[in-house]
Order: sequence, then C-alpha cells, then structure tokens
Amino acid sequence: MVSRVDVPKGGFNFDNYQRNLILQEKGFSLPKPTKTGTTIVGTKFKNGVVLGADTRATGDTTVMDKNCFKIHYLAPNIYGCGAGTAADTDKITKMVASQLELHRLATGRESRVATALTALTQFLFRYQGHLGAALVLGGVDVDGPHLFSVSPHGSTDKLPYLCQGSGSLAAISIFESQWRENMERDEAIELVKEAIKAGIFNDMGSGSSVDVAVIEKGRAEVCRGMEVPYPTIQKVDSYKFKPGTTAILSESFRNFVTITEGDAMDIS
Repeated sequence: MVSRVDVPKGGFNFDNYQRNLILQEKGFSLPKPTKTGTTIVGTKFKNGVVLGADTRATGDTTVMDKNCFKIHYLAPNIYGCGAGTAADTDKITKMVASQLELHRLATGRESRVATALTALTQFLFRYQGHLGAALVLGGVDVDGPHLFSVSPHGSTDKLPYLCQGSGSLAAISIFESQWRENMERDEAIELVKEAIKAGIFNDMGSGSSVDVAVIEKGRAEVCRGMEVPYPTIQKVDSYKFKPGTTAILSESFRNFVTITEGDAMDIS
C-alpha cells in the first residue's frame, strides 16, 4: 500500500474560518488575544551596554504584580529584558542560561552574545510565535558590546538602542531625541531611566519602578528599584471622622407601633 502525501499549496490558509463558524454555532466563544504591558529598553555606550525595564506585570486590565523582575540572567556577561508573557520569558531565558552554562563548562570559554542570540531565536522560531516572549538582549564579550532585539517569531535586529513592549513608542522618543554615540556610563544610565519613565507615564501597562542592568567588560551590575517615579504617598489623616463633622440640617421623629408575638394583625 503506497501512502501519498499532498504537498500544501502556497498562499493563505482559511481552514480556521469554518472552525470558527462551527464554534460560534455551538455557543463557544472565539479565542481572544491576551493583552500584555511592559517597557523594556537597551542602549550601547562607550564601554558596555545598559538595559532597563519597568516592574509592572498585568493581566488584561488588572495589575498582577507591582514588583516583577524583567531583567533575566543568561550568563555572567549577558542579560536579557523580557516583554510579553512573563512565564514564557522567564522559562525561556532559564533554559538558554542552562545551555550557556553547559557550553562554558565544555569549552572553558566565556559565552558570546551571538551564541545566546542563536539559542533564543532557534527556540522561538520552533514555536512559530505561540510563545509570547519578546526580548532585548545585551552583553559584552571578546568582540565588544552587543545589543539585539528578539521577536516572538524568532526574528532579530541589531541596533545601538532598542525598545520593546507596549510602552516602547514613548520610550523610543527619548532615545531618538537624546541618544548619541560613545556616551559615558552615567549618561547611558540616565538615558535608560528617562526612557523607562516615559513608558511608565504614558502606558497603562507599565508602571511601578525602574530596574537597570549595566554590563561592562569583566563585570555586570543589576540594580533593582533604581528609581521610583511616583512613590506611594502615606495617608495624612484617618478616615474616622469626629462627631459633628457633618452638619445636621433637620431632625424628625416618628412613633411606630410595635407588634408583639401573638397579637393578630388587622389586614382588612
């Protein structure tokens, strides 16, 4: 018996259109996309890379976590900021970090940013965008500082400054107007902080505080809560009001008949 495999034709595929109609006829709701919110950025400076992220994790319109850590460790000289689904970015970066650790043990050499980039892109492309992980990857290796963006489908881009997430439009405006080549370390940190704050102030999915990672040759520093754009204001007074705070305009008293148990009520 010879089995025959039909070669798929080119062009668009509308097979799911009939499936969606059947789901609606049976009373099922159609799958809906999940709205996420984040602002992550990265920039190169004279001697390294600075990464930044906000700390708000949202589920649609609900703030799930006010102190979510979005700067993920990949290697001692490589870090990545994650946007999209928090669980996907966390697990993917941990898997790649373990692969890089095994590679360092086998070769006895420092991990290269291109190696981490290849591992991430191959893993994400395998799932065709169904893993909601968009990353800003930065690090310093033998070839100098590197900065890449990785989309959920596995495509990449290499630029001197990058923004991802729902607050990226506000953040990129800061870079477009203030970024310059060969910045000093402190200048790059301040620029990243301003970009993250722009995302926090202009995007409802971004908020809380600013996390920053500075990667240079031979060292990496991660600073949690480097800046809180709008700190929590303590209550000045309590909600217990003293008697007489609200003025009484008029008083009225009425006499009500109390019916004790056993008395018959006239309902005629």
